[in-house]
Amino acid sequence: MKFIKRLFKIGEAEANAALNSIEDPINMTEQGIRDLHDDLSKAMEALAKVKSIVIRSKSDAENYAEKAKSYENKAILLIKKSNEGNLDIAEADRLATEALVKKQEMDANYKMSLEEQHKNEIHAENLQKNINRMKSTVSKWENELRTLKARHQVSEATKNINKQLAAIDSQSTVAMLERMKDRVLNQEALSEAYFEISNQSRSIDEEIDKALDNERYTAKESLLILKEKLSEKKENNA
Repeated sequence: MKFIKRLFKIGEAEANAALNSIEDPINMTEQGIRDLHDDLSKAMEALAKVKSIVIRSKSDAENYAEKAKSYENKAILLIKKSNEGNLDIAEADRLATEALVKKQEMDANYKMSLEEQHKNEIHAENLQKNINRMKSTVSKWENELRTLKARHQVSEATKNINKQLAAIDSQSTVAMLERMKDRVLNQEALSEAYFEISNQSRSIDEEIDKALDNERYTAKESLLILKEKLSEKKENNA
């Protein structure tokens, strides 16, 4: 049971760590900025399409206005020709009437195109406002992200320094130094003991040589002593 409980504790700790990672403000801000860039790209595409419709509506309105004017001019010319006797009156009236019907159709299409143009211009204006607001939000978030990253780096470095300082225990350091001091004193005492033992274990010859170390003769003195010994020996032989 203890082992199982320990496993549950480990799993709980890992789950909390994963949750903290998911909720990391820097990661969340970066993801939010990426999402805003995606939305901004889609909004720009939509704005381009709406503006293209506005341009097309404006062009259509101009064409319908020109056609309406053309049909009106044709109706006037037909009536003039009939008045001048160059065209049958009934035929001129019929054709002029048809031209005026076409003019009315062009006027209606012109009006519809203007309404479509105006409606899409309002739509494009609203889209442009949203895009400007999104751009402002993205810029604001990017600035905040840079600030947040800088603050995170500073806080992380400060945390590590404080953690290291907190890990330094003055009492334990003093105790460690005292133990080191005792160890050095013990080593020095042991070294001195070995030195005394080495002195006690010297042979008698070494002690004699050491005692006579100050009685050494120079080369001239040794030569004189040797000559005296030879002279004594010569006298004895005589």
